[in-house]
Amino acid sequence: MEDSAQSRATPTIELHGDEFWPLSGKPFFDIILTKSHVKPLYQMEIPAKLNPVLPAGASVPMVLSFGDKSWDMTYNETKRLKLVDRQSWRAFVDDNSLKAGDGCIFELTGCDSTKVVFKVQILRGDIPAELVEKYSGETEKPIII
Repeated sequence: MEDSAQSRATPTIELHGDEFWPLSGKPFFDIILTKSHVKPLYQMEIPAKLNPVLPAGASVPMVLSFGDKSWDMTYNETKRLKLVDRQSWRAFVDDNSLKAGDGCIFELTGCDSTKVVFKVQILRGDIPAELVEKYSGETEKPIII
């Protein structure tokens, strides 16, 4: 009886083989999602550390892929920032049930002057609020949970 009570108390998450993989050495960035990423404003910025490898331009087509789905979107470059269009980013957030405290790793798998492609890993979890508040989004190492 103890085993069945314990299994009910501990929910399990089903993982599929294509959701997690070792990083390949290609450029990547990681973030811990905050409220501004997953609720109105739905704001997503590509970190400046990727500027040397990303095409410059006012508006650049971009694709995010996770599992067997992909989302077409655009990033818009200002003088200081590369911001993902909010409507498409919101669709990605909603389709994947993302919430504040989840982590994402965006690995650049394709890049030319006409399109940028990121393969995304989603790390679901309740990351303590203290860490989320202190996280700036600029790291040289992946998230370690």
